[in-house]
Amino acid sequence: MSPHHFFASAPKHMGSLLAEELIRLGMRDATEARGGARFSGTLEDGYRACLWSRIANRILFPLAQFGVEGPDDLYAGAADIPWEAHLTPDHTFAIQFDGNLKGVNHPHFAVLRVKDAIADRFTQRYGQRPSVDLEQPDLRIHVYAHQDGVGISLDLSGESLHLRGYRDSGSAAPLKENLAAALLMRAGWPEIAAEGGALLDPMCGSGTLVIEGALMAADIAPGLLRERFGFHGWLQHDDAIWARLLGEARIRRDAGIKRLGALRGYDQNPNAIRVSLHHLERAGLAGLAHFERRELTDCQPGRAEDEGLVIVNPPYGERLGAPDELPALYAHLGAVLKERFVGWRAALFTGTPDLGKHMGLRALRMHTLYNGPIECKLLHFQVEPRYFVSNQPRPLAPEERSPGAVMLANRLVKNLKSLRKWQRDEQITCLRVYDADLPEYALAVDIYEGEQRWVQVQEYAAPATVDPKRARHRLREALGLIPEVLEVPGEQVFFKVRQPQKGLNQYERLAETRHFHAVMENGHRFLVNFEDYLDTGLFLDHRDVRRLIGRLSAGKRFLNLFGYTGTATVYAANAGAAFTTTVDMSRTYLDWAQRNFNLNHIAGSEHELIQADCLRWLDLMAGRRRYDLIFLDPPSFSTSKRMYGTLDIQRDHAKLIRSTMRLLEPDGTLIFSNNLRRFRIDLEALSGLDVTDISAETLPRDFARNPRIHNCWQIRNPAV
Repeated sequence: MSPHHFFASAPKHMGSLLAEELIRLGMRDATEARGGARFSGTLEDGYRACLWSRIANRILFPLAQFGVEGPDDLYAGAADIPWEAHLTPDHTFAIQFDGNLKGVNHPHFAVLRVKDAIADRFTQRYGQRPSVDLEQPDLRIHVYAHQDGVGISLDLSGESLHLRGYRDSGSAAPLKENLAAALLMRAGWPEIAAEGGALLDPMCGSGTLVIEGALMAADIAPGLLRERFGFHGWLQHDDAIWARLLGEARIRRDAGIKRLGALRGYDQNPNAIRVSLHHLERAGLAGLAHFERRELTDCQPGRAEDEGLVIVNPPYGERLGAPDELPALYAHLGAVLKERFVGWRAALFTGTPDLGKHMGLRALRMHTLYNGPIECKLLHFQVEPRYFVSNQPRPLAPEERSPGAVMLANRLVKNLKSLRKWQRDEQITCLRVYDADLPEYALAVDIYEGEQRWVQVQEYAAPATVDPKRARHRLREALGLIPEVLEVPGEQVFFKVRQPQKGLNQYERLAETRHFHAVMENGHRFLVNFEDYLDTGLFLDHRDVRRLIGRLSAGKRFLNLFGYTGTATVYAANAGAAFTTTVDMSRTYLDWAQRNFNLNHIAGSEHELIQADCLRWLDLMAGRRRYDLIFLDPPSFSTSKRMYGTLDIQRDHAKLIRSTMRLLEPDGTLIFSNNLRRFRIDLEALSGLDVTDISAETLPRDFARNPRIHNCWQIRNPAV
């Protein structure tokens, strides 16, 4: 029996999150689509999505899709659907129309044409027709028109799924339940809850964030409170399947409630607290979360040992809050977080992200979501001193420096002189001039040149044995003298803390200045960004690897996996590659890659950019594509929810390499690289392949002081 196809609708910018959720629910082929996500499966899968989706608005069961030129084609297409298989003349129905249809100026006219088609079909066959009931129909029908095409579906949901059933009133400007769930998912609450973490909303309003957080933490299906769904009046409804799903959900709820941790909501408005407590009771969670009237000034964890997530949707001037009062409110919120919630994560949802700058915390990343028609940002913070904006080091003046600073200055001058001839001969404008040469100054200093000169200074995280005050003093010394020695204005020196990263953290956004600068490398031009990310978009230690790729690419089909900003692809394309494919999971970095292509006048369908999980893409492309040259440069570790699976490069590299080799031509070359300092390649697991270590010959001279930063192998199929 062929699977059914479904469409789950979602608010704007929530389609990818919905697809991820559906995959976790067992719909492995779920993919983001315009307005939501598509998936296929059994009728039970459709029911499960109705019961368990926290993100979807509706689950639609498509009946027909056809082209239309106008209202008459809409009538004909609707009349061809075997409606008698879905309802009887004694049923009632309602129709919702979305989109735009040629020749129809008002959606009500389109609804009338579909209604007439259904009524006429029943009248011709049975002499009677079902009635329309706009309030509580037995069956809801959804019609969507787009670009001369129409899709007609059954709405298995009935009312929108964001209406869980626990909320019958609210304070001003409440969040919809599925938006609240999306914020919690983006903020990492499910993982925090699984580890026993706490949740706190200091401006809880009607309690939606806390209650949705409780439903997640206790593994309670969001649809469990609803008495009716759209499929209950459908002729093909299978009540036995539905009863089984309900039974399973109740068992999970009863078990999950026992594991529920600390959830708290505060608000200065006593009426908001009364509403929150009422909603908590309606959700069947009375006594399992704590709501209390409390001013922001008095906000603190429930217990000293608590740690977890603070999530807040403060006023931002669109509906609530006087604009001239909001900066002080956000500053107050930031001060409370820095004083009492060190070690917690925090997430702030706002329609005016500039207000977040008043918090005195650096946002590590952000997501765009919509609150109704209002475009908003979810800002993510780690409440730790190194991210306190006021904690940024102030450079020391010359008279404040110690003798050690003179040693650092001398080393910088010596390194510059040593590298100058090599730099000139190799036409290198972006290079590392210092890499913790002196143990007391554990910094990496990189120069980038384009129309101007910029310097990036990265501080390696100091071990616990180093006195933080002394380390900070040395850092301030360095930041004072580096602009002088390298002849760069202070505003063109950028500072970051470099420390071991987990997952894709090294690629996550730190800010959103969008300040890009063009630099040169071996005749190629690249855009770099010094402020928004930990890395600049150009890995300097890969310079010689990129040059090797250029030498090998002429006339070849080139694949760049985990392609980042596409710099290796630029080398291949400019060297005359016949075809290039760049694959990365991040839309941000693929857009950056496209800008690098444009900067180098690389255009045409022979240079494709693909947004995909590389692990899944490799599986999909096996036996379907072949390349002459492949560059595989994966992250050391990744647990991104958007990935097909987790990736630990030490554990998984042999499997990943063999999967990649399936796409390599028999006489092709794979270049495998990574930056895991303790990496050991498993030659036994790669037996049968020709593996050559080229780490030393692809290590640039300016990185020779610390060769562990760079691992690279050339891998080929064995000679026949």
